[in-house]
Amino acid sequence: MKYKFNPPYLIKKIFPSFQWESNINKILLTFDDGPVPETTPVILQCLSSYKIKAAFFCVGENIYKYPELYRRIVDEGHLVCNHTFNHKAIPQLNRNELIQQIEKFNSIIKKQSGKEVLYFRPPYGKFSLSSSLILKQNNLKIIMWSLLTNDYQNDINVVKFAVNKYLTRNSIVVLHDSLRSKDIIADSIQYIINECSYKGFQIGDPAECLR
Repeated sequence: MKYKFNPPYLIKKIFPSFQWESNINKILLTFDDGPVPETTPVILQCLSSYKIKAAFFCVGENIYKYPELYRRIVDEGHLVCNHTFNHKAIPQLNRNELIQQIEKFNSIIKKQSGKEVLYFRPPYGKFSLSSSLILKQNNLKIIMWSLLTNDYQNDINVVKFAVNKYLTRNSIVVLHDSLRSKDIIADSIQYIINECSYKGFQIGDPAECLR
């Protein structure tokens, strides 16, 4: 059961160069798969109301489709990270295909804002030894997680269970900026914030949590 929410200790030991937790005793909120019109504005409004900054692991083709949402994420002070261009599982890609997914994403960010991309998260959390070497060669640090909320099940009770059981003061938390979580995303964010307050945990900025 635990491994549905928190990756196995052995995997973390095998891939020590990946970041699995916040570097300081503050929680980092991260959002995968956006931007999309149905959820991104809701997420941004929630974060703004609490003055929280987050890391958005975006899909390149969604940035291409919704550049105004990408610009809003950046303008509101959040960090945009590489989640491939087409959200393809890395083990299914050959070397050239993976490099293309990385570079196509980075290129669109460079074109949109002139920013360099520093961080990467593999779609579905799937990776391989060879892919980790390719990402390192492309100067991308791989950011994983210590708490997967499973919000994509669109069941707030699943999120509450995950948070109650596995949230720690240095968690990297995964939520989803996608249609799969749209009915519960606002409640999920609110619940995490409330639990942090109750437990005396702090939510940090990406710059400090990933430094």
